[in-house]
Parts: sequence; C-alpha cells; structure tokens
Amino acid sequence: MDYNTQREKLVLPEYGRHVQKMIEQVKAIEDKEKRSEQMRAVVQVMGILNPQIRELSDYKHKLWDHAQVIGGFELDIDAPYPAPTPQQFETRPDIITLPDKQVKAACYGRNIENIIDLIAAREDDEMKKEMIRSLALYMRQQYLIWNKDNVAEETIFADIERLSDGRLKVPDDVHLGAISQNANFSRPSISVGSNNGAGFSGGNSNKKNRNWKRKK
Repeated sequence: MDYNTQREKLVLPEYGRHVQKMIEQVKAIEDKEKRSEQMRAVVQVMGILNPQIRELSDYKHKLWDHAQVIGGFELDIDAPYPAPTPQQFETRPDIITLPDKQVKAACYGRNIENIIDLIAAREDDEMKKEMIRSLALYMRQQYLIWNKDNVAEETIFADIERLSDGRLKVPDDVHLGAISQNANFSRPSISVGSNNGAGFSGGNSNKKNRNWKRKK
C-alpha cells in the first residue's frame, strides 16, 4: 500500500496532494505557452480548495505566489504577477519583547499596576476617590480568587500604597463594606468534554450544569 508517510512531503497542505501533483506535471510540459495555460487552470482549482483566501483583497496574487511555492519556485510560466523569491518567505516576524518590569503582585496582575499608575497621576478630586474605591473592590475580588482566607480592607489599602510606591493613599473615609455570604470567587478553570467542547469557564460552571440537569 501507498502510505502518506512514504510520499513526498506536502509543501502547502491546505491545497492537498493532487494540486501538488498537478503542478509537478505542469512543470514537465515543454511548451511555455501550454504550461502557462495549464497553470491558470490549476490556480483556479487552488482558489476553490482554499476559499478562505478569497477574503484577502489580493487573493489572486496570493494564489499565484502559493503555486510558485508548491512548485519549488521553478515554474517558468507567463503569470499575471511577478514570481516571488524564496527569500520573501524566509523572513521571520519581528521579535516581540516582553516587558522588563516584573509584576509586583501576581494575584493582581500587570493591568492593576497600570491602573494604579493612571489613578496616581490624577489630581485629587471626588472622581479620584471613587476610582480608588472601585480599584480596591476589584483588587479584593482578585485577592480572594487566589487566597482562600478573608482579607481586611486595610490589607488591600496597604497593597495599593505599596504598588504605587507611596504615590497613592486611600482616603480615610473610603470603606469597602462587608462581603456577601453568598459571594463565591473561583479561579478560572478549563472544562473539557462539555457539549461546547473545551474552553475556559468559572469554577462554578460544572456545578450549575449538574443542578440544571437534576431540575430538568
């Protein structure tokens, strides 16, 4: 039997092995005019097999480029676009540099630190006080997701001052209030095998699904 593992490697798997064979056959045609004619037909087939590429504004150009890639850049044809070079497909994307600044508190994350910087730079007014309170409430929620023990508001206020390097102090008249007994802060988890497939869900989702099934 002829196994795929024993065959020549597919250059662009999205077009399949038949397209690759057709392009190899086109390369073997001696007459350039006939080669070009046959290649136009192959490119039309490629557009049918890879319809997603039609969403691009220059999809026809892409198809001809892909044909050259599959042909090993050895297609001597009269194409409507200039033939690409192998170097054009060897360029690597720019390296994405990670921030050098380390996160001071993992349970809050970098975004909280950025928000603290923005609030600290704001002039003192009533809006700033409300922003500090909203920030503290959210930080308490994040804290309780990763720590089982309850947390005093003084701890959150101290964290705000620490993360802001002393630039942001919580006003004395700001209080967070008590947490509802029914409040439940769960870590995000990955649920596998549900009807919707694998995905991220809150820690309570499976329990809710079981309760719903019982009621049904």
